[in-house]
Amino acid sequence: MTLAEAVHTWGYPFVFAGTLLEGETVLLLAGLAAQAGYLELPWVIVTAWAGAVSGEQIWFLVGRRHGDRLLERFARLKPGAARMRALLERYHLPVILSLRFLYGLRTVGPIALGMSRVPWARFTALDFAAAVVWAVTVASAGYAFGTVVKLWLGDLKQIELWVALALIAAGTVLWWIRVRNSRRRGK
Repeated sequence: MTLAEAVHTWGYPFVFAGTLLEGETVLLLAGLAAQAGYLELPWVIVTAWAGAVSGEQIWFLVGRRHGDRLLERFARLKPGAARMRALLERYHLPVILSLRFLYGLRTVGPIALGMSRVPWARFTALDFAAAVVWAVTVASAGYAFGTVVKLWLGDLKQIELWVALALIAAGTVLWWIRVRNSRRRGK
C-alpha cells in the first residue's frame, strides 16, 4: 500500500481519532493532504469538527461526573484546573469560545467546565461554534502550508513521504515536549 492509498483509505478516520484526542498536528497534516489532493478540505473540516466536539463533550461529562476524583488521582491536572476555574470566573464566555486555542488547557478545560456550574447545553452550543472556527482555521493553515511548500519545491510527489515523516516527527517532538512540561509542572 502506497502513502497515497493509505491516506485515502485511513485519512478521515485518522483525522477523527487525532482530533478526538488533541488535534492540531493531525489537522495540519490533513490540510496538507487535502492540498495534495488525497483528501477533500470540506470533509477534513467536518471530520475534525466532529472529532473535536466529541472529545470535548466526553471530557466535559467526565468532569461533571468524576472531576473531583480525577483531580485527586491525577494531581498534575490540578494546576491547570485551578487556572481554568480562575479564568472561568473572570471571563466565562470568551474562555469557553477560545478553550481549544489555549495551550495546556485543551483537555483539563472541559473537565473543569464540567465541574463548574456551566450548563451542559450552553457548553455544547458554544463548543460547537468554537469547533467550527478551530477546524476551519487549522485545516486551512495546513492547506496553505501545502500551497507554499508546493510553490517553493514544485511537485511534492517525489518527496511527499519525507515531508510527511518530517511533519509527523515534528508533531511527535512537540507532543513529547508538552507531556514533559506538564509532568514537570505537576511535580
